[in-house]
Amino acid sequence: MQKYGLLGFPLGHSFSKTYFNQKFEAEKIDAKYINFEIPSIKDLKNVLKENPELNGLNVTIPYKEQIIPYLDDLDEDARLIGAVNVVKFTKGLFGKIKLKGYNSDIIGFKQSIEPLLNESHRKALILGTGGASKAVFQGLKQLGVGATLVSRTPKEFCITYDEITPKTMEQYTVIVNTTPLGMFPNINTCPNIPYDMLTPDHLLYDLLYNPDETLFMKKGKEKGAVVKNGLEMLLLQAFAGWEIWQK
Repeated sequence: MQKYGLLGFPLGHSFSKTYFNQKFEAEKIDAKYINFEIPSIKDLKNVLKENPELNGLNVTIPYKEQIIPYLDDLDEDARLIGAVNVVKFTKGLFGKIKLKGYNSDIIGFKQSIEPLLNESHRKALILGTGGASKAVFQGLKQLGVGATLVSRTPKEFCITYDEITPKTMEQYTVIVNTTPLGMFPNINTCPNIPYDMLTPDHLLYDLLYNPDETLFMKKGKEKGAVVKNGLEMLLLQAFAGWEIWQK
């Protein structure tokens, strides 16, 4: 039996575990998917030791960056982003297991947002500076959209929310929320951008998917903007992760 799992802390309700075990059952794949809730990345060594039959791992917060020193190799996208959410196990010389890191977030995001982009979408604001923002930044870059990150506090290569001007809103017609603002149960919160300056030319993409329509999306819709949540991205990155393990 093949074994896959999710590395993170805390894990709580895991989309990946439910998704993959349902997939294995539906498609009669002899495999199981389990959660490895470890309090420190150093515990990865014990996970590998106690589960020699592992074929692959998904990685979530807070280990997407911390896992990199433990890997033998990185895919180009993962290297550019500096974050890994899929690890593929392969047998090398003398049966030694090699671990290669990939980033399927960028694949899911690109496939999800690309059909919504048009000629007027040349610049994007990425709200938030966490791990997900890096995948979004690289994904937009590969789609020909230049992006600027927005932070609550002054940081290098970022602007702050206070620095978003009417001209910024006019030029940056794609706005991607990578922050947890608006996520259930705190559904009455949203990033602090000038929503009154949105137009039907704007595209608002929220990586959140619970609730289906966040306050960020709702405010965009009221101004005629195109809006989308992150559920499709979540599913597409899971499909991509499975393909990485199988190739």
